[in-house]
Amino acid sequence: MPPSPTGYVHIGNVRTLLFNYLFAKKHGGKIIFRSEDTDAARSKREYEDANLDDLAWLGLSWDEFCRQSERKHIHRAHLEKLIGEGKAYLSKEESKLTPGEMTEVVRLKNPGKTITFVDEIRGEITFDTTELGDIVIARAIDDPVYHFAVVADDFDMGITHIIRGEEHISNTPRQILIGEALGAPRPVYAHLPIILAPDRSKLSKRHGATSLHEYRETGYLKEALVNYLALVGWSPGTDEEFFTLPELVLRFDLGGIQKSAGVFNNDKLLWFNRAYLKQMPDADFAAHARTRIPETLASFLEREDIEYIGRFERLLPTIRDRTSILSDISRDAESGEYDFAFFTPQPSPDMLMWKKDTAPRDALSRLQKLTELLEALPVYTSADEAKSAVWDYAEKEGRGEVLWPLRVALSGREKSPDPFTLIHIIGAEEAQKRLKNCCAILERA
Repeated sequence: MPPSPTGYVHIGNVRTLLFNYLFAKKHGGKIIFRSEDTDAARSKREYEDANLDDLAWLGLSWDEFCRQSERKHIHRAHLEKLIGEGKAYLSKEESKLTPGEMTEVVRLKNPGKTITFVDEIRGEITFDTTELGDIVIARAIDDPVYHFAVVADDFDMGITHIIRGEEHISNTPRQILIGEALGAPRPVYAHLPIILAPDRSKLSKRHGATSLHEYRETGYLKEALVNYLALVGWSPGTDEEFFTLPELVLRFDLGGIQKSAGVFNNDKLLWFNRAYLKQMPDADFAAHARTRIPETLASFLEREDIEYIGRFERLLPTIRDRTSILSDISRDAESGEYDFAFFTPQPSPDMLMWKKDTAPRDALSRLQKLTELLEALPVYTSADEAKSAVWDYAEKEGRGEVLWPLRVALSGREKSPDPFTLIHIIGAEEAQKRLKNCCAILERA
């Protein structure tokens, strides 16, 4: 598992890491997390820490951890050995970074032969390495290039399988030459198809694809991410779609990886996420929701007031029904969607009037009648009980004429959960108080 700490790990690379994890776990292998931080100018420890934390959150684990930058003394020993054996040599050349300045690079002597390797996904692949010339394997004796460092590390760590993206296919012959010079056994290669957007273009942020860190912060569930990413370019051979991580370990095999590009569809990921949200235990969803609502609402719950805690608990099914990702909770709460459960609304007379009303008294008479009807209800009632109490009256007077002012009086909004659900959430007693308050508003109009 070798992500580079030059930024947050991209979701496409997470798919590659996941496939490596599944393969290693299934076959009882050892997983080494190697932070490939040889790009000193761009590598940052905060990215490394964040990526380690994000991958651990996702459920991916490893047996050992190392940093490539801390192995430079080992890389130098390999370079010196190759030079001593005549397989590599020092060459004074003009620096590519500073024109006019000479630097001493290390080049591998290329035998100029044809290399054929078997890719577990694509079959036999052949390259003529002659055109590569003598390969630069270090910018200086203490500064190995990426290709040399990874091959040397793979050799030292006993890496048997390399599962990576197909963009690395062209790197493979160069790395095989380096491995042969080091006397390393050739690993098994499997190059994964690239991931494209639904329109078959390169996957980018405009398609919703970004870093694992941002998916986590936005509120995607790790179970949904793992499940969906496993199916991007891999098939279990059946129509099954839902898998836990342990189930994927049992079912995964390289033979199920398709040769064509996988398609990352954010709508499908949302579908998975919503499905997992529906399965989440109530207590877990409540805990997530409490961390996502703004302080103006959370402060009511922090008081440990049984009335507001009860309203919040009765509100949770409505929140869950409207939520595809956890950030939806923040979005809706911050826009005032759930204020009705905590604050008494103060709608204007015009809001309370139905479109056919000609004067405030039209809405007033109906709200007065609704207040009477709610008196027969218990303090905490179900939505069905609330509907039974007012439905005959609404049918008689007109649904819009009755249900519109009822909704607005209870929520203060033109769009909200249906009025019966509102009564269930805030309670019949609080509903009566709000109706009486709106009657007073209309009387003053």
